[in-house]
Amino acid sequence: MKLNIALLAGDGIGPEVIDQAVKVSNAVAQKFNHEIVWTSALTGAAAIDAVGEPYPDATHDICMAADAVLFGAIGHPRYDNDPKATVRPEQGLLKMRKKLGLFANVRPTFTFPSLIDNSPLKRERIEGTDLIILRELTGGIYFGERGRKDDGNTAFDTCTYTRVEVQRLAKLGFEMAMARGKRLCCVDKANVLETSRLWRETVQDMEKDFPEVTVSYEFVDAVAMRLVQWPNSYDVLITENLFGDILTDEASVISGSMGLMPSASIGVHTSLFEPIHGSYPQAAGKDIANPLATVLSAAMMFEDAFGLKEEAELIRAVVNKSLAEGIVTEDLSGKNKAYKTSEVGDWLAKNIK
Repeated sequence: MKLNIALLAGDGIGPEVIDQAVKVSNAVAQKFNHEIVWTSALTGAAAIDAVGEPYPDATHDICMAADAVLFGAIGHPRYDNDPKATVRPEQGLLKMRKKLGLFANVRPTFTFPSLIDNSPLKRERIEGTDLIILRELTGGIYFGERGRKDDGNTAFDTCTYTRVEVQRLAKLGFEMAMARGKRLCCVDKANVLETSRLWRETVQDMEKDFPEVTVSYEFVDAVAMRLVQWPNSYDVLITENLFGDILTDEASVISGSMGLMPSASIGVHTSLFEPIHGSYPQAAGKDIANPLATVLSAAMMFEDAFGLKEEAELIRAVVNKSLAEGIVTEDLSGKNKAYKTSEVGDWLAKNIK
């Protein structure tokens, strides 16, 4: 099979972890007789430096022409520390989501047997955790009307959702639940917010179309507590943009490291696959960043974008082997030897071959 993949390395550690995912993907392609055509493009601070905007038209054209997008990270401290900056790397991420129609962020959370004691949560709390948070990505407060008034002393951000936006995400959530444990949780704040009441009403209307799925409705603050108390009680959770942004970062610590969790953004035009961590600028260029989340994102890409489940399972198996044998970067090595980012990538590719 010929796989056309857009490669957006981005900022900070993005290029380093992307390089390892490319090594692993190429090894898989060689083993299974696939041809990968990689097309690189600029985004984030790197794109601002080069052309003055964080998601250039040329990058968008490359993404639109690709079968899938493999993405690294966006962000740079010189923008984080300048509240008056008019152009920011993160604007490129929002623009990319909107233009590509990336309406659903799929964030799995699971544990690794060899690392379960690395989690800040007790073993008995998290054993067996295997959940997916489905976050709506192109609506809500991040895309609503915003501004200042009263000579800049009052600020406002507006959260807006349409029924169609909720239906689109909820349908995907119901379908995922059908393929898993047949349990779906709608996360909202319907006791306060009108948008949440629309979410709850819409999902309730859809229950009849998926009679095998058991649906629960929980307030976001209650879910925030239960995620650290009994995360293994959840299967698939669906929620709006802001709530999902916060809850997925909370859930990421269950595994023991943000450097381990992959994600996918399902789109109208194409789909994008990326690690959940940020650009980690303090580690950029030092060859110390954990590449496993990006490698596992490539596994999601093989399975979800191309239907290549065997290839994806091989990547996951080799990652689990690297963890079990201690072939890991310094964030996971403890008192044992820490391997460089590139060394972990080389080891994974070699074991796949």
